[in-house]
Amino acid sequence: MNELKKRLLSIIESPSADTNAKLEKICHLLDQEIPYYNWTGFYFKNGDKDELVLGPYVGAPTDHTVIPFGKGICGQVAVSNETFVVPDVHEQDNYLSCSVDTKAEIVVPIIKDGENIGQIDIDSHQLNPFTDEDRELLEWLCEKVAGIL
Repeated sequence: MNELKKRLLSIIESPSADTNAKLEKICHLLDQEIPYYNWTGFYFKNGDKDELVLGPYVGAPTDHTVIPFGKGICGQVAVSNETFVVPDVHEQDNYLSCSVDTKAEIVVPIIKDGENIGQIDIDSHQLNPFTDEDRELLEWLCEKVAGIL
């Protein structure tokens, strides 16, 4: 994971001013390097509204381009401000299905100046694939991403 962190940091710290391009490169790198990351994307708070809007992502198209706070895993993280690991999405009552293939999900908030401004959302086609290492990597990544937003 240390090598992956270095590669992620080089994207974040690159002199390019285009934040969306950086976020898309991050999605592509995670998708390429971690085989059980089958959909990787960012959602961001929509101004003053209590909803999230889809940002850069890699994976199958999703109908969930706007998610109200409290709905689904992403909407719950927007309210709780805490990482949410779901080993089996079918055991969650408040789950928004993006794909019939999705079996597990991890969502990590991006906190800037004490406010939840967005999150990274990763779906997997495997049951219970996410480890403490994944959680640590993604929490580290979201802390770094907050610095460029």
